[in-house]
Amino acid sequence: MFRKVLIANRGEIALRVICACRELGVRTVAVYSEADRHSLHVRFADEAICIGPPRSAESYLNVPAVISAAEIADVDAIHPGYGLLSENANFAEVCRASNIKFIGPPPEVTRLMGEKEKARQAMKRAKVPILPGSEGVIQSEDEALDWAKSVGYPIILKASAGGGGRGMRVVRSAQELPALYQAAHIEAANAFGNGDLYMEKFIERPRHIEFQVLADQHGSVISLGERECSIQRRHQKLIEEAPSLQVTQKMRDEIAKTLKRSLENVGYQNAGTVEFLMDEDGKLYFIEMNTRIQVEHPVTEMVTGIDLVKAQLRIACGERLSSILPHPIPIRGHAIECRVNAEHPEKFTPSAGKITVFNVPGGNGIRVDTAQYAEGIVPPYYDSLIAKLIAHGNDREEAMQRMKRALGMFVVEGIHTTIPLHSRIFEDEEFRAGKFDTKFMERFFERQKAAQ
Repeated sequence: MFRKVLIANRGEIALRVICACRELGVRTVAVYSEADRHSLHVRFADEAICIGPPRSAESYLNVPAVISAAEIADVDAIHPGYGLLSENANFAEVCRASNIKFIGPPPEVTRLMGEKEKARQAMKRAKVPILPGSEGVIQSEDEALDWAKSVGYPIILKASAGGGGRGMRVVRSAQELPALYQAAHIEAANAFGNGDLYMEKFIERPRHIEFQVLADQHGSVISLGERECSIQRRHQKLIEEAPSLQVTQKMRDEIAKTLKRSLENVGYQNAGTVEFLMDEDGKLYFIEMNTRIQVEHPVTEMVTGIDLVKAQLRIACGERLSSILPHPIPIRGHAIECRVNAEHPEKFTPSAGKITVFNVPGGNGIRVDTAQYAEGIVPPYYDSLIAKLIAHGNDREEAMQRMKRALGMFVVEGIHTTIPLHSRIFEDEEFRAGKFDTKFMERFFERQKAAQ
């Protein structure tokens, strides 16, 4: 096992990695910006090093600063968490050149799977079902028009290097394609430094289903089941569940075999998430892969009993999956996660500031992942996520009841949060019945407005 690990992240995921390292007897080094000087990940790490000013570009995304901190602290490995540098293949290469283990896939694999269109073609070659669309990056508006004509409207333009809804446009006719193509191209270039786009057939009311995988350094890949991530607003997930109500055991087994074959072919290692869209007929189509731990990984942990972050560390040390995981992987009960953001629950505007009261719920089946506390400061520079509230039960109904109870006991004052929004969602009949897709929130807000 590693002697010392640097965590190249902040907030709840940095604290989560510290917890896993402590259980494995590994010392930790936190890096932090000037805005995070009093953060809990700084307090609970064995060592902490300030790497720059508040803005991410000058601190958490500053590769020379992170590597310098790792060398000063004499660490064996770096855990990147999620976001920030976690899917930066160049950073993984610098780690390798510095003789520091990057806890994630090799940079070549990160680069392959991070380029959405390259990943799409790699999955297609491995016989993973993908949506009809362009073959490679689209080079011009005219080529986009030709592809759209062959695929059939509506289509969706996507940034090859992107995610999170940026560089993405739905096109319903040839007349509107040129303007939307240019808008998506400019947005992708500004957001990712790469304006390349590709095209897929657009499913009007899909469900978003993702599969958690682990892969060791000896060629073995295993799927730990799926998560339902359809409750989204502007392509940002709000609520996740495991398992999905729409995935049968037969489908689960078939996808597990397909992912094992395809990811072994590309030499994948460590944790990853393979994302699919499910159409109205229940057919799954690959859309992208995230080559890191996910925000929503706790719901998989709750239903399998497997600590995914500890598994990441053990895999990076060279252990085999056969010594890390039980066989077969158990699926026990149902888990739901709510992302609690520092945002106005109706306007969705950021709400930075000082937390005056912070009461975290507990009780049977409840877990809270957070790095916030009373008198803590939510800075305006970073992602708005301040906590993840997870409920586990013997079935979905019990998990929902526990979540409702926990939301009512989660008190945050001094800033706005999305807790009231989550409480309203869990009272919604369509949600409780499992009748949702990625357009659920649009209909939910319409129902809420009509009821006023």
